Amino acid sequence: MQDLLNKLDAQKINHSSTDKNTLDKLAKAELHHGVLAEVTQPAFPGQDKLIENIKHYSINPLILILDSIQDPRNLGACLRSANAAGVDCVVVNKDRSAPINALVHKTSAGTINQTNIFQVTNLARTIRELQKNGIWVIGLDGLSSNSLYQANLRGPTALVMGSEGKGLRKLIKTNCDELVSIPMMGNVESLNVSVATGIALFESRRQRQTN
Repeated sequence: MQDLLNKLDAQKINHSSTDKNTLDKLAKAELHHGVLAEVTQPAFPGQDKLIENIKHYSINPLILILDSIQDPRNLGACLRSANAAGVDCVVVNKDRSAPINALVHKTSAGTINQTNIFQVTNLARTIRELQKNGIWVIGLDGLSSNSLYQANLRGPTALVMGSEGKGLRKLIKTNCDELVSIPMMGNVESLNVSVATGIALFESRRQRQTN
């Protein structure tokens, strides 16, 4: 704790002490480890900055697109998997997605601060712009007969994950270059979106490493 206080002082960040009951109330029953911080979230860059940055990425970028993820925990878990899989960036829609709040930060295990995130107003239009810049867009759709494991994920790729329950919106499906599904062997019909995201991203990473 003293080390943390020293760092706050070095950065000229105001801090104060209080009792555990006050911290519990401020944290709204979330685990806080004795420390809370109030942080103003900076605005995320949009579509224009995304397209500009793509030109500076590696020749073989991997992009994750999240279409209307509603649960902050799922959003945070997807961001954590994206960071672990080494994606170049994550794209989320501005109006239909869960807000990027403290719960998202916590679920992402802090990786949100090391991940390039872009927030766009029109996801379909952004997909079309990515395609114009040589990105092959693959949507995960449980109704598709094409297996994820048969798809070519070695090239410049954007993987699109749909919302909980409803999956990809019709307009987003229409704009994808390819739709694939994760083969299911048991009795369940679908996976949690954060689990499916991890599977898809690491399948792409596996293919790239064995290419």
